[in-house]
Amino acid sequence: MIYITTFIASFAFIFLRAFQQRNVAFDNYVWIVPTSLLMASTEFVVISNIAQQQGYYNIWLVATTGMGGGGGSLLAAIIHKKYIKKRS
Repeated sequence: MIYITTFIASFAFIFLRAFQQRNVAFDNYVWIVPTSLLMASTEFVVISNIAQQQGYYNIWLVATTGMGGGGGSLLAAIIHKKYIKKRS
């Protein structure tokens, strides 16, 4: 269960980081603070799950975190481009 939770949280966290990067780059100020709050909550879940491993390197946890992050980043770019308008 820890792998599923970490995958989802990592997906969400990196999605939000990529979304935030586009908010800043395209001056979408109204989205910056809410996105930061969501980033903080998802980052906490990822860190908590890693801490539960008590310092042991776990290749499956690395893989689920990496795959979740990659998918989140791709989806954020697509959604931001499609639904958030650039400020002129």
